[in-house]
Amino acid sequence: MTARNNFPKLHNAAWPGVVGKGSPGAEPFLDLDTMLNYTVAAEVDGVKFDGIDLFLFDPHVSIDSTDDDLKRLADKIRSKGLVIGSVVAPVWGGTGGGSAMDEGEGRKNFLTQVKKGCRIGKKLRELGIRPYGIVRIDSACGPGDWHADTEGNQKRIATTFRQAADIAADHGERLAAEGEICWGGMHSWRRMLQLLELADRPGSLGLQADMAHTLLYMMGYNEPSDSIVGKDFQWADEAAFDKAYKTLTDALRPWTIDFHVAQNDATVKGSGDHDKTGRHCLPKDPNGKLDITKRAGSWLRDSYGNVTKRIRHLCWDGCMFPNDVMTKPQTWNDILAAMIAVRDAHGWRE
Repeated sequence: MTARNNFPKLHNAAWPGVVGKGSPGAEPFLDLDTMLNYTVAAEVDGVKFDGIDLFLFDPHVSIDSTDDDLKRLADKIRSKGLVIGSVVAPVWGGTGGGSAMDEGEGRKNFLTQVKKGCRIGKKLRELGIRPYGIVRIDSACGPGDWHADTEGNQKRIATTFRQAADIAADHGERLAAEGEICWGGMHSWRRMLQLLELADRPGSLGLQADMAHTLLYMMGYNEPSDSIVGKDFQWADEAAFDKAYKTLTDALRPWTIDFHVAQNDATVKGSGDHDKTGRHCLPKDPNGKLDITKRAGSWLRDSYGNVTKRIRHLCWDGCMFPNDVMTKPQTWNDILAAMIAVRDAHGWRE
């Protein structure tokens, strides 16, 4: 029997225990130990998660962690049989950062958080617990504010991203901008591509493609003029879906350096203080519009059908899953099974 692929590695994300939670009216946080335990417990046919991706913000991992703090973190995660992959820098105003299109204090705070995040990423690499992964950012501003001066704000964000990418390069890190409709200047696939090209740092700045969020890119949800299929698209039309998805992935795949396997039902959802964005669904959700295994291949293979091997690990991002869903072991087994199927179809063996 042929051995199963062992790359890309399979990671869970810890931040669904934090994002959209903890604020007034929202559900309580799930702490890092809880998220780690759910990750470790999941198993499908003897296959387990290889690692965890982290949010560098309290109550999970402080952006101001000392070297001793990081050593303890590395020891904890190593004791669980996991490694660390990508980390999220808290670049938003409410977490100590600021808008990337603010040329004053906002940019200064944004870059400070990027520098702190890259320092942590580098330290975790030196501790031997982080063999791959990126530092995630976004523009930390909404599409509404961005629309007040579309071209001017796009150039301002690009300048901030360019400076952030230089900081990352100085630390031996790469930044990935999350392609998501709730972030100004990144809220459509054309604008996301434009921003990456304007920043012009292909060695140290790329795209984080999440299957749930990029599906909304096809619909042009926050930028109708950039829609590929429109909101009334007939999702069961496989040939039309293939054509539309090819347009999307051919444009953004060359910039993609981090990838999230996910499901989406073509609706948006918000929770707590997190703006409305692509709804993450469970992999078996009957309303899900994605054939997860097939559509993941459009990101993990080039236009000729060859596995690119650029993505060293996959992550599942279950943001805005209710706590009662996240506390069910079957949730994580179903997610792990979907990721294994993607790796079996589009991975490789080393």
